[in-house]
Amino acid sequence: MTNVKDLIDLLKNDVIPEIEDVIDGLFELINDSKTATADVKQELEELQELKTDFKVMLEEAESGEIDEEEAGEIIAEIDEMRSEGEEE
Repeated sequence: MTNVKDLIDLLKNDVIPEIEDVIDGLFELINDSKTATADVKQELEELQELKTDFKVMLEEAESGEIDEEEAGEIIAEIDEMRSEGEEE
C-alpha cells in the first residue's frame, strides 16, 4: 500500500472517528452537567478544529494534492501525536 493510501485509510478509519468519539463524549459531558468549564469548551473547540483540518487533509489526499513523501511525513506526525496522547 502506498503512503497516500495508508494516509487515507488512517484518516478515514482511525483518526477522524476517534476525534468524533471524543467530541461526542464532550458533548455528553456538557449536556449531563448543564455547564461546561472553560477548559472543556476550549478542548471541544480545539478538537472540532482538528477534525476539520483532518477532513481537509483527507480531501487533499483523495484528490492527489498530497504526494507520497508528504503523506509519509503526515503519517509519522499523526503517529507521534497519538503516542504523546497515550502518555498523558
